[in-house]
Amino acid sequence: MNSFLSAESQQNRQLLLIEQYVANQFNNVEAGHDLSHIERVYKNAIAINKKEKADSFLVEAAVLLHDIADEKLFIKEEAEAKLDLFFQEIQLNKTVANKIIDIIENVSFGNSIDKNIILSKEQKVVRDADRLDAIGAVGIARAFQYGGHKNRALIDTENPPQKYLSKEDYRNNNGSTINHFYEKLLLLKDKMETETGKELAQQRHDFMLSYLKQFYSEINFEGFSSLEGIK
Repeated sequence: MNSFLSAESQQNRQLLLIEQYVANQFNNVEAGHDLSHIERVYKNAIAINKKEKADSFLVEAAVLLHDIADEKLFIKEEAEAKLDLFFQEIQLNKTVANKIIDIIENVSFGNSIDKNIILSKEQKVVRDADRLDAIGAVGIARAFQYGGHKNRALIDTENPPQKYLSKEDYRNNNGSTINHFYEKLLLLKDKMETETGKELAQQRHDFMLSYLKQFYSEINFEGFSSLEGIK
């Protein structure tokens, strides 16, 4: 039986079901990647997409699902299989489902180290929205929360930041939280894909630099060689 719902109302129903699915899956994840993170990224994406005019359904669905198969949080193969079944349950068009999967597979910083692809407008919006939540005041809080979750040192002055050469380098790194600023967070401003993302990132980037200067002054350390991150 063909659905009598309009395309718009059917998509709204699917978005509600996706939201519920994500809420169930993220019930017990660590605080830096919990539902409040997804909510902030969602708001970022809406703000960015006002100018970018990407497909709103793809953007909203992908934002809600952007961490659903993150190997830091889940067993990737199991999460992907569950997602495929869920898409079938909500009668999501296979072509649309594949587009959403393609977006979320190209969001993470780790994947971008190994890949140099031409991003769709939707991928740019979702990637920028997620990266904005990794920088600024919230980004600082998330960095130290995750560092605590992994029992990492605040700073290790004897082991300076490194440059990641592969996704494996990124995933296997156990350096201090301050190193993480140079190895990722301070790099994100220049990796924004949209004009809105770039504008929003600048103020957050500047705040992180101010924070690092204050941090160093309080521990009487001159700081690492570059305040702009490892290029």
